[in-house]
Amino acid sequence: MANVEHSGRPTEAFGARLRAAWLALWAVAAILAVRQVAAVLTTPSGERLTDLETWVGDEGVLHVKGSLYDSTQFTGTPFAGLVLKPLTRAAEAALGWGWTFGTLLLVGALGLVAARALPQPVSRRTSLLAAPVAVSLLMLSLPVRNTLWLGQTSVIPVLLVLLGCFVVRGERASGLCMGLAAALQPTVLLFAPLLWFTGRRKAALTTAGTFAACTVLAWAAMPHDSHTYWVHHMAGAGLGGEADDLANQSLHGALLRLDLTGPLEVVLFLLLGATVTVLALRRAVRYAHDGQLLLAVALTGCAAVAVSPTTWQHQLLWVLLAVVGRVGKRASDRYVWPVAVVLVTTLPAQMMLPHMPVMYPLRDNLVLLAALAAATAVPFLSRTSPHYQIPVPAEHAPQLPARFRNIPLLPFLRRVLTRPNLLLELLLLRVTYAAYQQVRLAATGGSNSAGRATAEHHGHLVLDVERFLHIDIEHAVNHTVVRIGWLRDFFDFYYESFHFVVPLTVLGVLYWRRPVDYRWARASLGFATLLALVGFWLFPLAPPRLMPTLGVIDTVHGVQDFSQPDYGTLTALTNQYAAMPSLHFGWSLWCGVVIAVIAPKWWMKALGLLHPFFTVSAIVATGNHWVLDAVGGAAVVGAGFGLSYLFQGPRARVVARAAAQDSREAVKEAAAG
Repeated sequence: MANVEHSGRPTEAFGARLRAAWLALWAVAAILAVRQVAAVLTTPSGERLTDLETWVGDEGVLHVKGSLYDSTQFTGTPFAGLVLKPLTRAAEAALGWGWTFGTLLLVGALGLVAARALPQPVSRRTSLLAAPVAVSLLMLSLPVRNTLWLGQTSVIPVLLVLLGCFVVRGERASGLCMGLAAALQPTVLLFAPLLWFTGRRKAALTTAGTFAACTVLAWAAMPHDSHTYWVHHMAGAGLGGEADDLANQSLHGALLRLDLTGPLEVVLFLLLGATVTVLALRRAVRYAHDGQLLLAVALTGCAAVAVSPTTWQHQLLWVLLAVVGRVGKRASDRYVWPVAVVLVTTLPAQMMLPHMPVMYPLRDNLVLLAALAAATAVPFLSRTSPHYQIPVPAEHAPQLPARFRNIPLLPFLRRVLTRPNLLLELLLLRVTYAAYQQVRLAATGGSNSAGRATAEHHGHLVLDVERFLHIDIEHAVNHTVVRIGWLRDFFDFYYESFHFVVPLTVLGVLYWRRPVDYRWARASLGFATLLALVGFWLFPLAPPRLMPTLGVIDTVHGVQDFSQPDYGTLTALTNQYAAMPSLHFGWSLWCGVVIAVIAPKWWMKALGLLHPFFTVSAIVATGNHWVLDAVGGAAVVGAGFGLSYLFQGPRARVVARAAAQDSREAVKEAAAG
């Protein structure tokens, strides 16, 4: 009996933690929903629900006797217009709260159905936590946010398809749901072949029949509008915006953005669309037979995204559903696909790829490329694969006692010894740096007079402290360097060229040659950068070159006109008042410490430590930082290494070396015995 009670305690503790996680995740979902409602309803009328207002406003297209498409603002099918016409007055009364909350309910239902449709078997934890996670991801996604903002109905076709596949009973009821979805979004007809080839032929025929009946009904009631939509605008192409707009993430839009027009573009679009459809449906049927029907639905939806003449942002939910696919045999590879899908569907494309002309074709078609990859290329695992449920585990360093008690604070964050997935690292590095840029730029009101005054006031405070400490050397060093041409050129070049090159090089070498140390160094750098952002936010600081009365010469950016309110000419691009702490020095010190710790030869260690020395000389000589900024940079880097140690314990190579030493000693003792 005692054994039973003892064995039951871990289960009870696990259940309590699981319930706490469940409540926390639902709280997050609720907060995200409230945030979306607040974002919509606090926006002035006329700037929110703009698509809905064009349907039902005083001059709305549903109020006139002419065509629905005279204004080109109504982008739905004629059947959608037929359904909405009788609801005009009700929609007007519910234009704000009712429509927004109704959409939220639809999103919540969509998340619940998707969580219920996960391929079996799933663990108890997954079955309990999937619903709040799904709802939260939907709330964060750009398609849902865009739908709420515009007042669109694009959630309804997706929900109808999922209801038809996973909830309603009977093939005819299933086909009815999917036929109604196709009447609202014609490319949903691609699901009819999926139903047919998976043995649900009655559902496929009912889907086609329901779509045809709804379309004929709309044609009989509104012949002119139906002709306009299906013939003149080719199933909606040309409605709601130019087809080559970046928001149109379809093959048609991509070809137009590549300057292909006329018959050639039409032929290429048809050929590519047919190819994508065939490949996607073959894969979808295979995964449906494998017991992954939700993945099959997602792949078919991704094909619909690609082959539609126009696929606007609020119609891209199918891509997010593809997150359920599992890719990769190793545990370290398993996160690449879901992370990529979530980032693509929740962040602007500008955050995903750098601002370089060579990247524009990829950046402008990023969601389309994700949909095409899911539909035709990504090697999702079959449920029969031995790695579907249990991937090859990562190798962890053994936990050894640290110097301090209760270290590490988070023992489940064990040091991993294997190399991380390169694609995932590059993706997260790019997104993290883009977020860093955005936060840094928003961390002050530097572009206005109040923010400038605050930053200059802080500059005088820093200067007073330096004078008290007798380290106010910025003016003297700056003017000395200006008089020596070659030295000025050297420091200008060093300041502009090595800030990113050296840290990226160190990370690259560590990743390739020392993957264990790479994880330790990357975590420390991330903590240091996060702490620096807090400093930028709490203490905006004008550098010496932007202090009007100090007389420091800006050797890098040129002469600033202090009489102009926006004399910090780069403020629109980057926060010129994010001087404390100095990440120029902080990142260089991080490089020096990492090289000094890891490099095998003394001259390599010395060379690494020269980098922070040259950097601190450059930031002071060029007038871009105070001496105390470098002290702040050193503080956040030290804190970064400290936090890494605090959360995860000693760095992995130290642990691995200690374990190897213990093993050798054990072997020697055994041999001696």
